Amino acid sequence: MTEVYRRMLNDDGDDSPEKCRERRRRRIQMRRLASGGSSQPIDPLTSKEKKQAAAGESSNSTSTEGKRVVETVCEIPVAEPVFGSMSVSGRSREMEDAISVRINLFQPEANHRRPVHLFGVFDGHGGAHVAALCRERMHVLIEEELARVDSTRVSSESRGGGAEWEEMWRGVMKRSYERMDEVAMGTCACGSEWFKCGCHPMQMALGGSTAVVAVLSPEHIIVANCGDSRAVLSRGGRAIPLSVDHKGGGLLTFGMHESSGYDPDRSDELARIEAAGGRVIFLNGARVEGILAMSRAIGDKYLKPVVIAEPEITFTKREPEDECLILASDGLWDVLSSDLACQVARECLREKNPPAKAGPQIEEEGAGALYPSPSMLAAALLTRLALGRRSADNISVIVVDLKRS
Repeated sequence: MTEVYRRMLNDDGDDSPEKCRERRRRRIQMRRLASGGSSQPIDPLTSKEKKQAAAGESSNSTSTEGKRVVETVCEIPVAEPVFGSMSVSGRSREMEDAISVRINLFQPEANHRRPVHLFGVFDGHGGAHVAALCRERMHVLIEEELARVDSTRVSSESRGGGAEWEEMWRGVMKRSYERMDEVAMGTCACGSEWFKCGCHPMQMALGGSTAVVAVLSPEHIIVANCGDSRAVLSRGGRAIPLSVDHKGGGLLTFGMHESSGYDPDRSDELARIEAAGGRVIFLNGARVEGILAMSRAIGDKYLKPVVIAEPEITFTKREPEDECLILASDGLWDVLSSDLACQVARECLREKNPPAKAGPQIEEEGAGALYPSPSMLAAALLTRLALGRRSADNISVIVVDLKRS
């Protein structure tokens, strides 16, 4: 029996140092997956390279202190971001919100082939079809525009930042929003495109959506916003708005504190509306032409060219003191300030082991595993707090833990 057991242990080869290191690396990966984190480390060695490393053979290797170090041309393992999200209809009869999370969306040449991650919140009005379209198509359009970028025009020095790099990303996001707007205006509420259905033409003209999209890279946070959804960064205990609400030409925001994410004086936006022949009318709040409570949106064909889909884009360099990123629809921001939302999220993220029943669980994209996490707890608690404060709209929240990402 002892001999059989010894043979079973040695069936896969000798216990060489390379084999021991390989088994240890596998155990570490299994522990990380079992602990509930969303990171999935990439093994940098292919099976052929592993065999070469075990045999001590490699065509591209160097010697360091008597040990052979295998050098491979491969992608650098990057931990996936840790996030939590929640989207509920709340006290509204219809659910018109949609959220989108795309991990490892693309590895553009202009970003040194490092992956970028996309988070988006879309708050529909006049129906849910435009927000649903944004959820299904926005990331595809951004990926296509990134693929079209001529990387030779972006110097290697500016790929990690700089005016040239920002201009490249600005063009990508603007073109993506323009194309998304065209798709939205050509799609009926029933889902048919370009008048292929028998619905009334106004069905295609009605409906629109906000769109706040955050592209997360290892060094930067790029935010494009169109409408009154919002992105806020918590850095060093402070709330830093990464977007500005387009709400009634800025007239709704008079007297609000700037840290809330509102701009108290968007006279430029009001001037743009009036120059396009539009008006801001106070009818149950400030509304463009007395209809829409925001000055920019995807869709809303009947309000063109007053209501536009051009996003405002911000670039933020990531810092060690960054704590979390919050994206949410106005169902949250109408009743919670940015400062309070960040404070709640920070407290949740300090919890090492959140209660298992503190809130719903999130399904890790691509892994199929359900797990509770501090970021999920933050999203759930923010949603419940908005409901407790009598929010009357749909509520959608995404919390990205930047410390663990």
